[in-house]
Amino acid sequence: MSPAGNETLNVGIIGAGGISQRHYEGYRHGGANVVAFAEVSEGTRLRREDEWQARGYASFEDMLEREHIQAVSICTPNAFHAPAALEALRRGIHVLCEKPLSLDLEACDAMIEAARSSGAVLQTGHHLRSSPLVETAKRLIDEGRIGRVTFMRLRQAHDWGGAPEVRGVFGSLAASGGGTLLDNGCHMMDLARHFGGDVRSIYARMNTLKFEIEVEDTSVASLEFESGALGSVENSWTATGWEESFAVYGTQGSLECSNRLGTPRLRLLTREFGFGGWDKGDETWYDFADGANGHVRSVQHFLASITQGTPIVCTGEDGRESVRLVLGGYESARSGLPVGV
Repeated sequence: MSPAGNETLNVGIIGAGGISQRHYEGYRHGGANVVAFAEVSEGTRLRREDEWQARGYASFEDMLEREHIQAVSICTPNAFHAPAALEALRRGIHVLCEKPLSLDLEACDAMIEAARSSGAVLQTGHHLRSSPLVETAKRLIDEGRIGRVTFMRLRQAHDWGGAPEVRGVFGSLAASGGGTLLDNGCHMMDLARHFGGDVRSIYARMNTLKFEIEVEDTSVASLEFESGALGSVENSWTATGWEESFAVYGTQGSLECSNRLGTPRLRLLTREFGFGGWDKGDETWYDFADGANGHVRSVQHFLASITQGTPIVCTGEDGRESVRLVLGGYESARSGLPVGV
C-alpha cells in the first residue's frame, strides 16, 4: 500500500530498542509519520510512547491489524525478523528489515517471494550502502579508477563501549543466531559483494575469548571472489574502542577509509602521474559532513523506493546473500575447511 498523491506516508516500527531510534530519525527527516510501534517490553513501550508521541502495542500482530500504515521498519532481535516481515509483506505493507534479513535461507526466500507477490518494497537494512563514503567508493570502483579489484580488507570491531557484558540478547544463540560474525560480519559481507561482486568460497576462524556468552566474540574470514580477487573480513567484540573500515586495492590504485583514528575520510591513492615512493602516490581525499552515518540516508532511500519507484538500495536478494556468506563462515569454522558458496 502506497499513499495517494501527496499524502504523507504512515509508518510503524516493530521493536523499539536501540537501533529503532535511527529509523525513527530517518522517517522524521524523510517527512513520514511514525504513528505506531510494537514492543514487548512494557517499560520500553511506555518510554517510546512519550518520546515518539506514537501508539504503542505489545505485539506487531495487533499493530498491523489496527493501524492504517503503509510501511514498517523491523528492529527486533534477529530471530523475530522473518515472522514480522512476512506478516507485513503479505498485507502489502513495505518493509525495511534490519540485518540480518533472517537466520536461515528458507525464511529469506519466503520474505523475497512475499514481497514479489504483494508488490511491496523489501529493503535489507545494510545501512553502509547509503553512507556517502561507501557510495563514493563504489562509484570510483565502477568508473575503473583503481583498475581491476585484487584484494580488500573489511573490518567492524568494538568492545561494547567497555561494558563488562554483551548487551541485551546479543549473546544468546537462540535470539541472535550468532555473535560478531553475524552481527557485524553480515554488514561486511554485504560490503564485500557490493565492492567486489559474488563470492566463490569462504574460510573462517572464530572464538569466544572475553565474554561468557553462547556465541563467538572474535572472527576472521577469508574470501575468494568469482573474479579471482581475495578479501579479509575481521569482526570482534573484543577490540577496545570502535572501528569501521574498508580498504579496496586494485591494479591501478586503492581506496581506504577508517574511523579508527577520528572522523572517517576516504582516500583514493593512484600512480596516475608516474612512480613515487613506497608510501607516496597521487592522493585524492573525500570528506563529508556526516560521512559515518548512513542510517538516516538508508531510511530515506527506502521512502524514495516507495514513493518514487527508485531502485532499492539493498534488496531482499542482497540481504539473503550476506546471510548465505555468514552461514558459510560458520560451516567453515566448524569443519576447518573452505566452504564454497
